[in-house]
Formats: sequence, C-alpha cells, structure tokens
Amino acid sequence: MTSPTYTLDALSQLTDLPKRTIRYYIQLGLVDRPVGETRAAHYLPSHLEQLLRVKKLTEARVPLERIRQVMDGQDAGPTWADARPPGSLEVKTHLHVLPGVEIQISPEQSGLSPEQIRMLLKEVMAATQRVLKKESNP
Repeated sequence: MTSPTYTLDALSQLTDLPKRTIRYYIQLGLVDRPVGETRAAHYLPSHLEQLLRVKKLTEARVPLERIRQVMDGQDAGPTWADARPPGSLEVKTHLHVLPGVEIQISPEQSGLSPEQIRMLLKEVMAATQRVLKKESNP
C-alpha cells in the first residue's frame, strides 16, 4: 500500500498554515523540500508531521532558531524554558481545584486575556462540581 501524497494546497488546509508560510519553513530548512519540482512537486506524511510540529512550537512562541535545533535532533529538551532568557520573570495563575489537583496557567504563553482566564476557571470549577455530584449520586 502506498502512502498518501499531498499538494501544497492540501498541506495548507490540513495544517491551517498559509502556503507562503510553508514555503518559508522549507526555505529555512525547518521542513524537508517537496518530492519533485515545480507543479509536479508533492508532499508526504512526513512533511505534514514536520509542519504540525513546527506549528506547535511556533504557537508556543519558541524562536525559529531553537525550532531548527529541535527539528535537526540536536537537542529535544525543553523548548519553552529555552525561549525565556535566564533571570526572566513569569507570572502564572494557579487554580487549586481539589487537594492534589491544580491548574497552572501562564497568561503570556497561553495568549488568554484575564477575562478568558476567569471564564475558564469558572467553567473548570463548575465541571468539578458536576463530576463530584455524579460520583456521590450514582
């Protein structure tokens, strides 16, 4: 059985990345070049995996140079910690849900507004109460 191949348009739709961004990642060497050239060029599942990994790292605000290192296999260690310079300050929101259950949110990394964080925390607490009620009322 042969593995599927993708056009640039298909990759763009599957990854929700603009074609221009995909070409840029290829130019930088973050993603392998396509198989074939010009209009006959096509992409393999490995290209899709690479793009999804790069997208995930860029959404976590990892610098492109660090992404290159990760993609090259130089160092697969923590990436978010490396994106912050030593001595930087990071504020996090901690929600103590139950003993032993805590949610930690980094507003900078998550991109959530204070209002969105408040809404999320209210929903988590409401869901926790529903789960606890179901457990006590079988």
